[in-house]
Amino acid sequence: MTNISIIQDDITTLKVDAIVNAANSSLRGGGGVDGAIHRAAGSELDLACQKLGGCPTGQAKTTPGFNLPAKYVIHTVGPIWHAGHQHEAELLAACYQNSLREAQQHHCQSIAFPAISTGIYGYPLTPATKIALQTVQKFAGDIHVIFVCFDEKTFTVYQQLLPEL
Repeated sequence: MTNISIIQDDITTLKVDAIVNAANSSLRGGGGVDGAIHRAAGSELDLACQKLGGCPTGQAKTTPGFNLPAKYVIHTVGPIWHAGHQHEAELLAACYQNSLREAQQHHCQSIAFPAISTGIYGYPLTPATKIALQTVQKFAGDIHVIFVCFDEKTFTVYQQLLPEL
């Protein structure tokens, strides 16, 4: 069984092998988690992201963590919510699966995820959380997964849904 933790914290402060960035498709930094990670990692992260040439929705790409305590930043682009009519569930699951694949390729033993697509991208929190937990349970293997919740509401939903696995 996958080792899953749920915490309410700032993902940029965690000393883990990899943190996941809920990025935009340009990988050039933005608001929310993405902006916080770019600010904390320093300008080298933006330079490394420029070389990656963007990232399609559902895919993931890895950079060093630079000034972060994490060794790596795995950038994934979550789907924008369109009432479930544009394959959002499949794309969101792919974000988690491809991020885990990147972590495995970089020999990570720990990874921290934010609640991908639940902010400005508008994905409803409860179904997004179910997808996150189910996908991680299925694909994480021996990697310790930490879900890092920004606020109390997100933390509570993750705590409520975890026992259902």
